Amino acid sequence: MLDPSSSEEESDEGLEEESRDVLAAAGGSQRAPPAPAREGRREAPGRAGGGGGAARPGSPSPSVLSEGRDEPERQLDEEQERRIRLQLYVFVVRCIAYPFNAKQPTDMARRQQKLNKQQLQLLKERFQAFLNGETQIVADEAFCNAVRSYYEVFLKSDRVARMVQSGGCSANDFREVFKKNIEKRVRSLPEIDGLSKETVLSSWIAKYDAIYRGEEDLCKQPNRMALSAVSELILSKEQLYEMFQQILGIKKLEHQLLYNACQLDNADEQAAQIRRELDGRLQLAEKMAKERKFPKFIAKEMENMYIEELRSSVNLLMANLESLPVSKGGPEFKLQKLKRSQNSAFLDIGDENEIQLSKSDVVLSFTLEIVIMEVQGLKSVAPNRIVYCTMEVEGGEKLQTDQAEASRPQWGTQGDFTTTHPRPVVKVKLFTESTGVLALEDKELGRVILYPTSNSSKSAELHRMMVPKSSQDSDLKIKLAVRMDKPPHMKHSGYLYALGQKVWKRWKKRYFVLVQVSQYTFAMCSYREKKSEPQELMQLEGYTVDYTDPHPGLQGGQMFFNAVKEGDTVIFASDDEQDRILWVQAMYRATGQSYKPVPAIQTQKVNPKGGTLHAGAQLRKFYADRFQKHGMDEFISASPCKLDHAFLFRILQRQTLDHRLNDSYSCLGWFSPGQVFVLDEYCARYGVRGCHRHLCYLTELMEHSESGAVVDPTLLHYSFAFCASHVHGSRPDGIGTVSMEEKDRFEEIKERLSFLLENQISHFRYCFPFGRPEGALKATLSLLERVLMKDIATPIPAEEVKKVVRKCLEKAALINYTRLTEYAKIEETMSQASPARKLEDVLHLAELCIEVLQQNEEHHAEGREAFAWWPDLLAEHAEKFWALFTVDMDTALEAQPQDSWDSFPLFQLLNNFLRNDTLLCNGKFHKHLQEIFVPLVVRYVDLMESSIAQSIHRGFEQETWQPVNNGSATSEDLFWKLDALQMFVFDLHWPEQEFAHHLEQRLKLMASDMIEACVKRTRTAFELKLQKASKTTDLRIPASVCTMLNVLVDAKKQSTKLCALDGGQEQQYHSKIDDLIDSTVKEIISMLVSKFVAVLEGVLSKLSRYDEGTFFSSILSFTVKAAAKYVDVPKPGMDLADTYIMFVRQNQDILREKVNEEMYIEKLFDQWYSSSMKVICVWLADRLDLQLHIYQLKTLIKIVKKTYRDFRLQGVLEGTLNSKTYDTLHRRLTVEEATASVSEGGLQGITMKDSDEEEEEG
Repeated sequence: MLDPSSSEEESDEGLEEESRDVLAAAGGSQRAPPAPAREGRREAPGRAGGGGGAARPGSPSPSVLSEGRDEPERQLDEEQERRIRLQLYVFVVRCIAYPFNAKQPTDMARRQQKLNKQQLQLLKERFQAFLNGETQIVADEAFCNAVRSYYEVFLKSDRVARMVQSGGCSANDFREVFKKNIEKRVRSLPEIDGLSKETVLSSWIAKYDAIYRGEEDLCKQPNRMALSAVSELILSKEQLYEMFQQILGIKKLEHQLLYNACQLDNADEQAAQIRRELDGRLQLAEKMAKERKFPKFIAKEMENMYIEELRSSVNLLMANLESLPVSKGGPEFKLQKLKRSQNSAFLDIGDENEIQLSKSDVVLSFTLEIVIMEVQGLKSVAPNRIVYCTMEVEGGEKLQTDQAEASRPQWGTQGDFTTTHPRPVVKVKLFTESTGVLALEDKELGRVILYPTSNSSKSAELHRMMVPKSSQDSDLKIKLAVRMDKPPHMKHSGYLYALGQKVWKRWKKRYFVLVQVSQYTFAMCSYREKKSEPQELMQLEGYTVDYTDPHPGLQGGQMFFNAVKEGDTVIFASDDEQDRILWVQAMYRATGQSYKPVPAIQTQKVNPKGGTLHAGAQLRKFYADRFQKHGMDEFISASPCKLDHAFLFRILQRQTLDHRLNDSYSCLGWFSPGQVFVLDEYCARYGVRGCHRHLCYLTELMEHSESGAVVDPTLLHYSFAFCASHVHGSRPDGIGTVSMEEKDRFEEIKERLSFLLENQISHFRYCFPFGRPEGALKATLSLLERVLMKDIATPIPAEEVKKVVRKCLEKAALINYTRLTEYAKIEETMSQASPARKLEDVLHLAELCIEVLQQNEEHHAEGREAFAWWPDLLAEHAEKFWALFTVDMDTALEAQPQDSWDSFPLFQLLNNFLRNDTLLCNGKFHKHLQEIFVPLVVRYVDLMESSIAQSIHRGFEQETWQPVNNGSATSEDLFWKLDALQMFVFDLHWPEQEFAHHLEQRLKLMASDMIEACVKRTRTAFELKLQKASKTTDLRIPASVCTMLNVLVDAKKQSTKLCALDGGQEQQYHSKIDDLIDSTVKEIISMLVSKFVAVLEGVLSKLSRYDEGTFFSSILSFTVKAAAKYVDVPKPGMDLADTYIMFVRQNQDILREKVNEEMYIEKLFDQWYSSSMKVICVWLADRLDLQLHIYQLKTLIKIVKKTYRDFRLQGVLEGTLNSKTYDTLHRRLTVEEATASVSEGGLQGITMKDSDEEEEEG
């Protein structure tokens, strides 16, 4: 059966996608003005809430509103949009390169891969192939039925197709719907020994998976899944860069230029950039506080609170930055610094009371690698002598190389050392083994002393060795390499001239090291040789570094720069320009100053040694020129605190959400972990207010939802709850100030969200088809309750929520029924079709309606988890739904001809559904249905009663009494009709008890009356038939008589079922008809017995002719005796006895064979035997004074003997057989036999004794 929901194909037009304006942009460091709003959206002016949306990623095309503009304006708009995206990308890559607030969440629910149209079509084809038997998957009929139902109802549903088109459906959704369907089916299956239902479920799911996968290559699946899992959970920096290039439409070349210009791979530069940004935000807050220029708040006292919030947010960021680990610093210092940062309104850089560093706080640790390669020019030692080298860092341990022959003094030995001296002394010595017996030490052939620094060359070089005066090796050299690694917190080092007021008070050349102690603490330290602690140090907090002109009075140094602080100035000088640039850049990062030092423009600076710029400087100059050429410098140099980050973040979040909804995951509006991380970091770093963020998010989610996308209502709930808490002063993120713009936007969004939610509930079958996404309806109802609340503290009365939801479900009933009738095309049928076609289509429509309501109960009952009253409202929705169906049903029924019973299946279909629903049973529609069909049922029963009565009358008039099944043709037809009528009424399952009882009572009474008529007509026919029967031994019971008896037997059986009531009146009709049948059977048996006795009486009357003293008796006796002398005369009386015995036996066989009731046969035989014995006994009693004739005696003995034996064989009980009558009869015949033996000389073998012996033998 097609899913009734497929009627929604007509509503494909949906909501048109709203047009997007081209974003306005600000160049350089000027603040970006708000962009034009989207059509239909209210935009509040000002910094915090301005802004429209950028175009979708990778397509910076003009908006709909700009299509009519001329070409120059369009190009200008595109250029402005590009500039905004580039500026935004600069901030994003900085967040990615050096995050210090957020991290990628690992606890988010993993999103499933979404299904597209092509995959859905392929899935349909695979399931169709399975149903057609074209696959190798073995399945039983039950599984095939489940798959067929799944295919017809779910896969072919237009609601599913629309959900797939909107990108809100995953393979897991399809699997869960199938699992839910089969769980219901498997539970209804009978139990099978040794096979649990869980096993059946697992087997069916495995077969479903096999059908779903089809013939695709399963080897590729694991790789694909592994890649998707990684990309969905954790992304590297390079992957994040690439993602946001796609999101913001940034070209690869632009990224490369920005990456190099921003020095994203330089952590020191990024940390310095953060310090400058935070310093700028503090200055902006101070300026705002002085000028009293604030956003408009809902209360005046919030202005000062706003400043405090700005300060505390910056302090928190400073604390976060300060808490980042720095290798080898002063942990106690960092703890004190962090504490001070949190407790002060500003981090007063340069405060006189700042905590001073001690020399032990800046102790460094270095790793040295010394590799000795070979010695050249060794001539003073014989070629076969053994030589070796030793190496040491002064103050540390000594290491030795392997031994080598003097002819080939080569080693390649590496020694590893650690030291805390920035200027260590390295000594390497060459020895030869002493051969003298008295020699205590080996002979030193030469030595070399080195003074490496972290800037020294790390490649192997030849060094001239110092040799003893008497040595012949005047040109002895050693080739070695010394590598001194720089520790991470040593930012720069080298030789400088310095002069200061508090430190370095004498102008001279010193070895300086710039040391980072923590994220906010740097120190310039000067070191001497072989010293681990600095000779002097200066903290750089509060200093500003800049290039300066040469000082004529200072000798030494060529290129000057200084560090200035209130009350102190330190002058530095280096020997070349490149060194000066590197020192200034390092100190610029360390001071955190907002001013960026810029050297005087020089085309080419030749260093004092006559060479050109260093290769690194040339490369940087190349990138700087190229960057300037492409116009990127303004984006790098733009001050973040001067830009509108509320506006920029709105663009970023919109573009990110658009990208997310168009990727390969069924995200339902949830950002990926990487996207959440970047957005969190951006908001924290650039001060985007949480309420603004969630208001923008709500707006975007609602727009996508209105456009047909599937959005998780949990997301809407979270953002709405956050904004509601903020607007009502609950400080969800610690922000207590509420701007007027935030409040106005929240009220606007609240109204819009309420409308959206009500619309979704009204379209719940189409917004949440088959209960997908899981739990979405429940979450929508919960969110609606939250939206309807006046504030966050006062719960809304349940009746108000119920009232709104009731209104939505009333609309839903109209929507669902309208689409259903459009699918069934019922309007055309009602206006043009024949009555039969109308009824057929209404019956089909009723099936669709039931299917819709069953799906509602199965897939949308989760609403009761949100509200206990949801089932009641769903029942009201169903009543409204049925009320709409009532119109079409009544129209079709009114068109039916009179006395037409084709509409009863419609009643049975609807009633069977309604009576099993506790909320709809005897509801408004159910009662209306009963009111319509009550007259039809009554009329039908009346006509059936009349028809049955007529059939009884006609049937018995024409009855041939041929046996048919358990009775005659008329009785079989009667009982079938009565049973069919009662079963029909029973199958109606009439819900109203009073009328149902009335119907039952009437049908039982009707059955009782009809069976009574049948019994009476049968008795009359029996009596007539028996009267016509013979009274001689030629009588054989006709088959028709047995049929009549069987009719009574069947009537008794049928009366138990057809006439018994289940209530207190159980015996009212059943007992009455039972009594009638029993009395009739009794009468019939009596009539039969009377007939049989009449035959016996006829035989006895023939024997009466032999009575003693009669004339006929003497003649017969003489004749027989005379004849016996000449011929063999038969034994007297045997022919008569044999004829009677044959009569008895054949009638016994007939009755036993053709009468169906054993009990009646036994009663008949009992009475027959008793009556027969009684008649014989009476006949003998009448001749008590006479001696029986020999012929009479022989005949009676044989009749009695055979009758006794035959009836005993037929099952007559001993008590009946050996009755007093039989005893009397037996004694009389025994006496007669004895008398005859004396007088006649015996009975020729026929005696009562023989009879007794036969009895004993039997």
